Amino acid sequence: MIDESVFKAYDIRGVYPDTLDEDLARDIGRAYVNHLGLSGSRVIVARDMRLSGETLGQAFIEGVTQAGADVLDLGLVSTDALYFAVGHLGEPGGAMITASHNPKEYNGFKLCREDAIALSLEEGIGQIRDLILSGKTPGAANFPGSVEEGEISEDYAEHCLGFIQTENLRPLKIVVDAGNGMAGKMVPPIFERLPLEYIPMYFELDGDFPNHPPSPIEPENTEALRKRVVEEEADFGVAFDGDADRVFVIDEKGEVVSGDLLATLVAKSVLEKEPGATIVYSAVCSKAFPELVEREGGTAIRTKAGHSIIKPQMRKHDAAFGGEHSGHFYFRDNYFADSGIIAMLTVAELVSNQEKPVSELLSPIDLYVRSGEINSEVDDQEDVMQKVEEHYTERGADNVDHLDGLTIEFSDWWFNLRPSNTEPLLRLNVEAENHETMEQKRDELLGMIRG
Repeated sequence: MIDESVFKAYDIRGVYPDTLDEDLARDIGRAYVNHLGLSGSRVIVARDMRLSGETLGQAFIEGVTQAGADVLDLGLVSTDALYFAVGHLGEPGGAMITASHNPKEYNGFKLCREDAIALSLEEGIGQIRDLILSGKTPGAANFPGSVEEGEISEDYAEHCLGFIQTENLRPLKIVVDAGNGMAGKMVPPIFERLPLEYIPMYFELDGDFPNHPPSPIEPENTEALRKRVVEEEADFGVAFDGDADRVFVIDEKGEVVSGDLLATLVAKSVLEKEPGATIVYSAVCSKAFPELVEREGGTAIRTKAGHSIIKPQMRKHDAAFGGEHSGHFYFRDNYFADSGIIAMLTVAELVSNQEKPVSELLSPIDLYVRSGEINSEVDDQEDVMQKVEEHYTERGADNVDHLDGLTIEFSDWWFNLRPSNTEPLLRLNVEAENHETMEQKRDELLGMIRG
């Protein structure tokens, strides 16, 4: 029996081998080729360093070739490099074997079509699921595909460096925590071409994640990095997630910069280079984000979170940049795909050009107090969200919307509560004009959510 829960809103993800094994990976490969009509074409496949990645990758490749498509196997690279390869080489599809920031027992597939357009549950993943569940996945093609190995790291490094002016960079010192993930392979070719000093932490690829889990959004997972930034008197630090498509920044004081504030900083840089640009942001981002975009003469468009949702919105509006609170940063000239490395380079360029530390660059735009994302395990998510909505609606909320979960606004504070698309959690974000209000409302909400 196949566990349908592995087919998520943005990708396919489960626990290996309990809910995601080689047989299912093979079926996914065959159904992917069949759904997109890729027989006779070439699919690019890559994986991160997770312990089950090699065997799941081989099974997926077997499914793809059985269905009649060729494979260019990039081996170990980051997710953003896979997206780049699909767009850069003009191939009609690509698959990344990864579970991103999830614990080591997880693995999965991020799938895309031409131009690195991500598949979502509504556009592709659901159809692949239904094809597999129906048992009607076509058998082996008359002419199975072939497999060729490729390398993209150097080309991707050059591509990323094209987003900044490298010749005028002053020699910054940056501490980089790869978390034993793919940044350990992808970052060195970048810094080899720059007049910057980087101090590596946990660059050895290791799917056991011996130093900390690959989820830098959790404060405890950046504790060692924050300490190291201060010890080294570095200009800033960066922490990547497991597949290195997300990045979080630590300022020179050892403080974590929230993902939405970092996105606001990147948006400012983009608007300086492209005045009047359209910028997309997820509904959970700080109010500081759209306020800065509008103040700088750009157009801010609010959307639901998730890469398979933000990317189509960016294409629709020809947006130059898109940002999420979760550390995803999307660039139009990167095939509308997200890249932690390009975001890191943009920050380095800003710090270099402005000749100010990160904390000073942030202070004019950091106008609110945020709780950060707080996760709670909840059995009946819909029931809890309904009770929360009724409670605050009765208390005269200024605005209620359901663009992404539940967002409720009052004059001096607002919150978003939404279910995770990848884990059995409710995620809470609270923002207010002062600490007292934020803490009071945060605790009030958590009391209701956790009972």
